[in-house]
Order: sequence, then C-alpha cells, then structure tokens
Amino acid sequence: MPQTQFEDFDLSPQLLRALEKKGYSRPTAIQCEAIPAAMEERDVLGSAPTGTGKTVAFLLPAIQHLLDYPRRKPGPPRILILTPTRELAMQVAEQAEALACFTDLSIATITGGVAYQNHGEVFNKNQDMVVATPGRLLQYIQEENFDCRAVEILIFDEADRLLQMGFGQSAEKIAAETRWRKQTLLFSATLEGELLADFAARLLNDPIRIDAESSRRERKKIQQWYYHADSNEHKIKLLARFIEQEDIQRGIVFVRRREEVRALSETLRKRGIRTTYLEGEMAQSQRNNAVDKLKNGVVRILVATDVAARGIDIEDISHVMNFDLPYSADVYLHRIGRTARAGKKGCAVSFVESHDYKLLGKIKRYSGELLKPRIIEGLEPRTKAPKNGEVKSVSKKQKARKKAQYEERKKSDRKIKVRHKESKNIGKRRRPKAVLEESSPS
Repeated sequence: MPQTQFEDFDLSPQLLRALEKKGYSRPTAIQCEAIPAAMEERDVLGSAPTGTGKTVAFLLPAIQHLLDYPRRKPGPPRILILTPTRELAMQVAEQAEALACFTDLSIATITGGVAYQNHGEVFNKNQDMVVATPGRLLQYIQEENFDCRAVEILIFDEADRLLQMGFGQSAEKIAAETRWRKQTLLFSATLEGELLADFAARLLNDPIRIDAESSRRERKKIQQWYYHADSNEHKIKLLARFIEQEDIQRGIVFVRRREEVRALSETLRKRGIRTTYLEGEMAQSQRNNAVDKLKNGVVRILVATDVAARGIDIEDISHVMNFDLPYSADVYLHRIGRTARAGKKGCAVSFVESHDYKLLGKIKRYSGELLKPRIIEGLEPRTKAPKNGEVKSVSKKQKARKKAQYEERKKSDRKIKVRHKESKNIGKRRRPKAVLEESSPS
C-alpha cells in the first residue's frame, strides 16, 4: 500500500521537522516509490516528469543514511551528487541544506565558473555531501585534490541531460573513482534512449526501476495554449501585451538562441517591462545575480535559453512563455515544468509562426495535450495557420526539380538582344566583294 504521509516512511524526527518547515506533507508518486527502495540500500533507476519532486526523492534517503550511520571522525564526502549544470547543482545543494537544517551535516558544491580558491574549504574541511558538475570535479580528482574513496552513495541527477551535454565519459571516470560505494541512484526526466540504457547498465547493480508518470490531474495544473504570429515583430507585440494583460509578476520567457536573449530582454525593457536575462556564456556571478533578481521581485521576467530549462527552481513562477518553440518535445516539457511546482497551478504559452507548426504537432503528440489557439484583441494575425496545423514538407529532390524548372523557364523567357548593325541591311542581298571589283569599269 503506498505511503500517503512522510510520517509513514522511516525518517528521523529532524527530517520530518524540516519537511514540515518546507510545507511538504504528502509525498509525490516518485517519492512514494523511490524513498523506500533507496532506504533499503537498493540501486534505483528513477524517472518522473520535471517538477514532481525527484530531488527530494533522492535527498531524503541520502541524508537519512548519514544520520543512521554517523561517522566517528571527520573525513572526505560520503554522498556525491552529480548534476549537468551549475544552476542545478546550486539548487540541489540549497534543497539539501533546507532538509538538513536540523542536523550537523556539512554540504558543499563544486562547479565550474568558480575560482579555485573558493573550493579550498571543500578540500580542507570535513564534508558529508558534495554536489558537483562532472567537468570541474574530474579536474580536481585528476589533480588529487578531491578524495572519492569515502563515497558511499553516488547519485546522478538529470542523467539524460548529463549525457546529452557530453558528460558521459567524465561521469563514468568519476564512478570508477567511487568503486567502493554501497549504492548508486540514477534519476532522469525520461528513461528512453539507448545511450541512457547503456550508461545505467554499466553503473547500476540490479536496480529497481521506477517510472512514475504524472497523473492526469497533475498535468492539468498547467494550462497550455498558443498564439499564431505573422512574424517575429508580431510575436514581440503579442508577448509584451500578454505580459501586461496577465499582470505577470514572475515569469520565464524561453528563446532558442543565446544571440536573441539580450536583444529580447532590451526590447521588453523599452516597453516598460522589468526584465533580465540568462544565457550560457555568462559568468557564474552574473547568472546568480539574474536568478536572484527574479526571486526577489526586482524584475518580473527572466529571458533565458534552454540552459535554464533544467536547474532553475524558483517558487511561484506563474507563467512560462515560449517565444521560440524548442526543436524537441522533451525540452518543451522541461521548460513548462518551471511552473506549477509543489502542487501549485501555472500557465504555459507559446508564440507560433507558420514554420513552427510542425514542431507544435510533435509537442501535441508527445505530451498528449490538446493545445488550443487564442487571440489577443487588437493584435489578431493577418495570416492563417497552415491547413490542419501541419506544414507540408518538401523533399530535396522536389526542391531540385522545382529549381531546374524555374531555371528552364527563365532561359526560355529570356529575350535575345538584336544589335542594330545586324538588322539594318536585312532584306538586301549583299554581293561578294570580288564580284564588285570585276564589274567595276577599269
């Protein structure tokens, strides 16, 4: 019978107090299945949609393990958590600190974008749990500045993203350094794909597989619809009007390319909307500053690339706006998962040009949701959406054939220029020069 309260798990009073302080009372589907399995020291291969409590699902058993088996003397980390991005590492560490607030456990982060000397305390002090990104951690391991031999539980968070970003080899090298560990937990938004299956098969030992699909009721907490746009300029007008009409106080706008992030943020600012932006090339301090501005209400809107689709956990995000649709339906779900977190409701809105309807069709099929179009009064589109919502794809052969036909038509329509000297004596037969000389009088 599934547990309905956190009290039903064998958790320490310190953890239950921390959960109560955070306002968590009922475990989610992934937590109900993953926590008991992990507390039995089984390897876990877990999947659940973003925003459904995966982080708490692996943090609670990890912290409980540290409380159940306290160390006798200070030493290197016993719990190691690997995440694909700096933002996610910081969010996980923040949540771990909140859950361990009534304990004496020490939690640290190791990520890129931070000066080497700032990680000195991790190497010199006792640490119970470290949350890290693979690239920087592997560098420290190779320089013999980080000791993995005491790691008892190794956790991979957002493992699918970790592999997509090319960290698979680094993660396996780190796993090899922690070969004395007792347990491995791997969590991901999806368990699909050969790459992830092979990775899990190499690192996990007889794992319990948990695929906690969110219920229909959970998915209904996010309202989803879209606006048809004639052009990029029309999209900007629709977005600005939408933000004002909805009176959005905390929202995220997603774009595809980082070149567009700053420009769109500036455009919205000129229209009187307080915004900031976040993209991959920013220094860590600038990233933190941008997120803090949204958290603290200094700005209303954060414009971001998909670097922010995972790893940003800001409370009370009411709206996610897709200024550009992502190429992958999976990424769409991660984006909209920034809203309606911890049981709250939210809205996800997309702005769709004619060439985006193929992507919109993919998203509808993948999510199983019926996204309906809406219109903003005064900004109605002048163009029509493609018939049946689908854009007809043209093959390379068809394109080449059409181009050849066009070139042929151009050639046949071309006027031949006739020079004046070639046309002025037409009609008069010219006599050869020799004949003229013979007939002339001597």
